[in-house]
Amino acid sequence: MTEKITFTSKTGELLTGELVLPQGADKAPAVVLIQEWWGVNDHIRSLLERLAAAGFIALAPDLYHGQVTRDAEEAGRLMTALDKPRALGEIAAAVQHVTTLPRSNGRVGVMGFCMGGAFAFAAAATVPELGAVVPFYGIPTPAPDYTTVRAPVLAHFAARDEWAKASDADQLKRQLESLGKSMELHVYDANHAFMNDTRPEVYHPEAAKLAWDRSLEFLRTHLG
Repeated sequence: MTEKITFTSKTGELLTGELVLPQGADKAPAVVLIQEWWGVNDHIRSLLERLAAAGFIALAPDLYHGQVTRDAEEAGRLMTALDKPRALGEIAAAVQHVTTLPRSNGRVGVMGFCMGGAFAFAAAATVPELGAVVPFYGIPTPAPDYTTVRAPVLAHFAARDEWAKASDADQLKRQLESLGKSMELHVYDANHAFMNDTRPEVYHPEAAKLAWDRSLEFLRTHLG
C-alpha cells in the first residue's frame, strides 16, 4: 500500500507525494515515478507498488497537488496549466528526499509516463543526482539543455503514437548520442499509453511486460 507523505522543496515549500518501501530492512535504490496527465491515480499507485515489489523505494511526487481526473479534456487543461519549472523543482526535491530515507542506498533514478515521460527527459538534464532515467512515450517542449545529461537513458515509445512520435524519439536519441550521452530506445507495435492496464483501449500486455522487464533490468544495472 502507498503512504501519503510530505517533503520540502529547496525553497522550503511543503510538497506531497505517495511512497512505497520494499519489504525487508536492507538498503535499496530509489525511483521517483512521474505521473501521467491524469494525476497521481490508482494506476500510478499500482506502478509504485510494482517498483517496491521489485526492490525499489518508490515515490511519486504529486505535481497536481491533489487534483486527479478521468476526463481527457480536463487532463489536458491541468497539464497545460502546470508550471513546468516548478514541477521540475518538485521532482528534484523528491529525488533529494528519497536519498535521505534510512532505507536508501543513495542511488536514485526517475521513471515517467506520458507527461511524466517528458518530465523524465527534462529531469535528466536538470537533476544531476540521477543515476538512471526511464521515460515512457513523452518528449519535453521546449527542449532542455541536453549537454548537461549525466545519467543513461532507456526510452520506450509506441509506433502508433501521434502525441509522442517514435520518429521524434529517434531524432532525440541521435542528438544525445552526438553529445556523447547514452540513450537506448525501444519502439513497440502499440499505441500511446500501452503500459496503462486501466485503459483497455490502449493497453498492450505483451509490449507492457517487455518494457517493464527491460526497465527493471536497466534500473538494477545502474542503481544496484
